[in-house]
Amino acid sequence: MTTLPFARPRKNTVRASDPKIPNLTPEQLEEFGAEMDAIRQRVIADLGQADADYIRGVVKKQQQFEVAGRAMFYFPPAWPLAVAALSVSKILENMEIGHNVMHGQYDWLGDPKLNSRIYDWDNVCPGEQWKYSHNYIHHTFTNILGKDRDIGYGVLRMDEDQKWHPYYLGNPVYALLLMTFFEWGVAMHDLEVENIVKGTRKMEENKQLHAGIMKKVKRQALKDYLIFPALTGPFFPLTFAGNAAANLVRNVWAFNIIFCGHFPAGVATFTEEECEDESRGHWYYRQLLGSANISGGKLFHTMSGNLSHQIEHHLFPDIPARRYPELAVEVKEICNRYGIEYNTGRLSKQLFSVARKIVRLSFPTPKPKTAAPADVEVAAAA
Repeated sequence: MTTLPFARPRKNTVRASDPKIPNLTPEQLEEFGAEMDAIRQRVIADLGQADADYIRGVVKKQQQFEVAGRAMFYFPPAWPLAVAALSVSKILENMEIGHNVMHGQYDWLGDPKLNSRIYDWDNVCPGEQWKYSHNYIHHTFTNILGKDRDIGYGVLRMDEDQKWHPYYLGNPVYALLLMTFFEWGVAMHDLEVENIVKGTRKMEENKQLHAGIMKKVKRQALKDYLIFPALTGPFFPLTFAGNAAANLVRNVWAFNIIFCGHFPAGVATFTEEECEDESRGHWYYRQLLGSANISGGKLFHTMSGNLSHQIEHHLFPDIPARRYPELAVEVKEICNRYGIEYNTGRLSKQLFSVARKIVRLSFPTPKPKTAAPADVEVAAAA
C-alpha cells in the first residue's frame, strides 16, 4: 500500500518537540477527512438559540465595558480602571466578536449586526481587506511556504526554509515592533512591502488598497484620538493617552495569542508541491499540523476569542468559536487514533517556544552535518 509524505521532515531540526508526522495512506487520509466532515456537519445541524444567546451576550458585555471605560475617563483618579475596561472591550470586540463574526460564524442567524458581509471591527485594518488576506489566503493556504503570507507577516523569519538574510538579525526587534503596532501591521500586510522592495510587486498594484486603508485609519484615529478625548474637555490628554494604552494592550494580547497558535515548536510547514491536487482529508491534515492550542480556563478562552483553540479554528473556521472547547476533546481523540501529535500547552510554554524561535531564526540555520565517505563505508560494511 502506497504511503504519501504529506509533511516534509525538517532538514536539521529532528527533535522531540517536532510533531510525530505519520505517513498516512490515501485510504487513512480519506477516513480522517470523513471524520472531520462528520463533526462539522453534526455541529452545524445543532446550531441554535444557545449560540445566538452566547454571542449576543458577549456583545452586550463588550458594550458595557466600553461605556464604563469611556465614562471613567471623566474622573481622572479612575484612569487605570478606565484603561482596563476599555482594553477588555477592545479585546472582546476584536477577538471573540469581530474575528469570529467576519469568519461568517453567525451568518446563519440572519442578523445584520452579526453578518460577515456587513460587520467591520474596531481596528485600523479594513474588514473587507482582512477577510481576503485572512479568510481566503491564510485559511486556504495555511503554512504553505510562498503562499501563506502570515508566515512571518512579510517582516519576520519564522521558518528555516525562509532564506536567511542579514536583515533577519533584527528578528527580535521586528517582532517587538509588530507586537506593539499589531493592528497597523495587519493593515499594512496586504501592501506586500517586502515584495515591492524585491521588485516583484509594483506600487501601482496597491492603489485600491491605499484608499480603503486610509479611510479606515482616518475613522479610527478620529474616534480614538480626537472625538472621545475632546468629549472629556480638560481631560483630553489623559483620555488620548488612555485610548492609546487600550489599543496597545489589545495589540500585545492579540499578537501573543495569534503567534502562540501558529509558530510554537512542533508546528509544520509545507511546500506548494506537497499540496498539489490536495484532497479534503489532506486539507484537514495540514490545518491540524500547522496549528497549536493554548490551554487555559473559560475566561481565558473567551478573551482569546477561543483562538486558544487554534487547531479547531483552522479545522472549522466557520463554526461558532464557543464550540471549540467541546470539539477539542473529540479532535484530540481522533489524533490519538491516527498517531498525530495534538500540539497544546500553557501560554507560558507556547510563548517561550515562539520567542526562542524568533531569536534562533534571526541567525543563519546551520547546515546539516553529512557523514564523511570513510564513515559511510564503515557503516555499510557493518
